[in-house]
Amino acid sequence: MKRLGYSFVLTTLISFTSHVWANEPEHIRLATTTSTYHSGLLNYLLPKFQLDTGYQVDVIAAGTGKALKMGENGDVDLVMTHAPNAEAEFVAKGYGVTPKALMYNDFVLVGPKSDPANAQTQASVIKALSQIAQQDEIFIARGDDSGTDKKEKALWAQSNIKPNFGGYRSVGQGMGPTLNMASEMQGYTLTDRGTWLAYQNKLDLKIVFEGDPVLFNPYQVILVNPSRYPTINAQGAKAFSDWLVNERGQALINAFRLNGKQLFVANAKG
Repeated sequence: MKRLGYSFVLTTLISFTSHVWANEPEHIRLATTTSTYHSGLLNYLLPKFQLDTGYQVDVIAAGTGKALKMGENGDVDLVMTHAPNAEAEFVAKGYGVTPKALMYNDFVLVGPKSDPANAQTQASVIKALSQIAQQDEIFIARGDDSGTDKKEKALWAQSNIKPNFGGYRSVGQGMGPTLNMASEMQGYTLTDRGTWLAYQNKLDLKIVFEGDPVLFNPYQVILVNPSRYPTINAQGAKAFSDWLVNERGQALINAFRLNGKQLFVANAKG
């Protein structure tokens, strides 16, 4: 009787375990920027995607450079980033396929509420940055090879100013910690609007410059090349990419609000 009992328990456990495994959602690995994570956008989208498709997305949030490197190494199934030149190179070298425009927001220059560099009175963001450098004000740079870091460096290059003035600090941190440091040190920094809106109530900073066309910030979603890495979840990655750019995904992106403000504008159709 004991043997029969043990056999029954063992059979029940195997049946239960098999049932659990059978109902375990299939996973998709996404490398994306800290801005999509810190803004709360992914926490808003992913449960809806899982409900619609059954897939579970495992998010690795890093700077764009690191996210693309994970794609190059085949460590993820797709990437969602915001550095057009780096993304074009990623695709051209055969690491990524089927890039799709997804959404955009913009970058803003934030700084102390007193704005000691008078950045807010300047005619362009290039002139605002030049003022900060010329007056040797504190500027906190991410310095982490992220999309924001790449954009900031491009802006300094356009200003013909090397960011090596005394107040310049490259901290190698994500956007959230960089904003916190800028607030504590009463310095300036460049941030995407989404992360700014997520953090602004905790910071002693304000937007000192915005609206310049060069601050446009587009996002793409790109599949990792399954021909290069046949073991990745190419089917799941495609399902997620397609969902993001279809009418439902785009409508949800437009509907996402923080403190009543829209953070991203869907633009899969241009």
